[in-house]
Amino acid sequence: MQEREKKTEERAINEVVDRLAEKYPGVERTTIEKIVTEEHLEFNGKPVRDFVPVLVEKSAKKRVKALAKA
Repeated sequence: MQEREKKTEERAINEVVDRLAEKYPGVERTTIEKIVTEEHLEFNGKPVRDFVPVLVEKSAKKRVKALAKA
């Protein structure tokens, strides 16, 4: 992955954290960051990166939503 693409993906992942933190204020931001990081790591080494932020957000949202209900 080129440096520019990496920065774009990092920015998108940070925006995922922001959106989830805003949507689920009852879940600590550090917890959301940890979940998003774990989900993002699942895509390391995968060749197609275009949809990684969307996929990370979808899977992280499920986990955060479950925590918010607990």
